[in-house]
Amino acid sequence: QVQLVESGGGLVQAGGSLRLSCAASGRTISRYDMGWYRQAPGKGREFVASVRWSGDTTNYADSVKGRFTISRDNAKNTVYLQMNSLKPEDTAIYYCSADDRFTHSRYWGQGTQVTVSS
Repeated sequence: QVQLVESGGGLVQAGGSLRLSCAASGRTISRYDMGWYRQAPGKGREFVASVRWSGDTTNYADSVKGRFTISRDNAKNTVYLQMNSLKPEDTAIYYCSADDRFTHSRYWGQGTQVTVSS
């Protein structure tokens, strides 16, 4: 079982940047597809970005393309989300996910709050 802990959230002004980190423990992430999702109060959890276990394929929600970058460092067992040009609508709790494509198991972190002021 893999456990995920997000960090790096906080309060920033519109146009600012943050880098979120997701530290995994218990299992190596080398064979997990990793992703970021976010959820605003009263709304469902929405997809933000993902990177395949191989590291050769990334996907982004249209709302964050060109502004966010997902990356992974398997040696550190960590995945990152670099967020630039932040907008108030980016305000949400951001969750890290791990998807084991070999067992079809999916895991979630506890989330980290990102608040963007106008």
